[in-house]
Amino acid sequence: MNILIYTLKSVAYALTEPYLIMLLAIMAFVLYRKNIQTAVMQKMIIGERINSPLELTISQVVIGIFAGTMASIIMSCLGIVFEQSSAVELVFLTSIVFMFFNSRFICFSYSGAVIGLLSVLLGSAAVHFKMPELNFLNIDIVSLMSMIAVLHFMEGLLVMIDGKTGSIPVFTSKDGEIIGGFALQRYWIIPVAIFFVLQNKSLVSSSWQLTSPPYWWPILRSSAIMNILRDAVLILMPFYAVVGYSSVTFTRDTKGKSFTSGIIIMAYSAVIFVLAQLAVLNMFFKIFVLVAAPVAHEGIIFLQRYIETVGKPKYISSNEGIMVLAVAPNSPANEMGIKSGDLLVEINDTKIENEEKISEIIKECSNFIWLKVKRVTGNFEQLSYNKMNGNKKLGIVFVPRNLPKNSTIVKLDKNKFSDVLNKIKNNDKDD
Repeated sequence: MNILIYTLKSVAYALTEPYLIMLLAIMAFVLYRKNIQTAVMQKMIIGERINSPLELTISQVVIGIFAGTMASIIMSCLGIVFEQSSAVELVFLTSIVFMFFNSRFICFSYSGAVIGLLSVLLGSAAVHFKMPELNFLNIDIVSLMSMIAVLHFMEGLLVMIDGKTGSIPVFTSKDGEIIGGFALQRYWIIPVAIFFVLQNKSLVSSSWQLTSPPYWWPILRSSAIMNILRDAVLILMPFYAVVGYSSVTFTRDTKGKSFTSGIIIMAYSAVIFVLAQLAVLNMFFKIFVLVAAPVAHEGIIFLQRYIETVGKPKYISSNEGIMVLAVAPNSPANEMGIKSGDLLVEINDTKIENEEKISEIIKECSNFIWLKVKRVTGNFEQLSYNKMNGNKKLGIVFVPRNLPKNSTIVKLDKNKFSDVLNKIKNNDKDD
């Protein structure tokens, strides 16, 4: 019980200490800037703003706090602990630096592998050349990779719960046809409390949380720590980390995509956790898990891209009707109950040949319109709306049958999320 209490106190400290709050505010501001772009893209494509940048940012911070608390409790109970001289905090800093080169490198698999390999190499060099000053990283690989596994487990949960938020409709071409999909991107700020083995109590700030190990602790048996843990005092130190998710889907809806991605990430975390426990055996397994983590993560990215490339498109118009990709929240279409994935077959008993035909009929109609819709289940329904006028938009993002003039096609296999948004934005400016 003491472990749980001390962990919660440490997370609370991260949320109340002025300099840590300042760090949180800076990180939140960076996310806010990204969310402004997302909100602008949603409004340009859908016709109205789905979420405000502030709403998107607050949810990322609040959900991230809960996830960070859970991750800290799991790591504390498992006994993930580092020596006082360890420089494990560089993993968090490195991941943020990597993000500026490519957003997917914010993942701790990359930063953890780099810092872990450096620690192993410098530690070996320190022994070989009898230069102990080279061993300044001094990171236990079992604890490091176990921590990364736990953080990925929480990332998987976050993706399942919140990964679909802020999605943006996009289009691409496949086999000469236009298909619709969604670009997804979310980041979360998580406070993480990490145990360090303390040997000199005089160096401890009065604000930090000290505790002694319980008799059952630790569950994990890290060779580097077990030799000194029984006579040690532990200190919980809080850090802030950022986990993120970025993907594009044309074969599933946003909920299905985020759920599947979350499951894959959680499975990946389980594999890394098992490999981390083998690292206690010898140097080979330490190197193996450090190399396997980023390689397997790249494999996940390749797998998801491959699935999207060979999978059957979900949003594609046909001779039967025009596909609905997205519906504006406060629109006539939403009031009628039209949903993403529906196929619009007729409007006012007129066969829908293209999206321009819909606009023409709406401009010429009175206040009343009726639509024939084919649902995802295959059933046909008749929907009506009695407050329509020539100046009101239906509020639907359609998947066109043909490529509109001066439009932009986004290549699935080459573009990042930011490229998707920039192409949409630049195309809108050209118009």
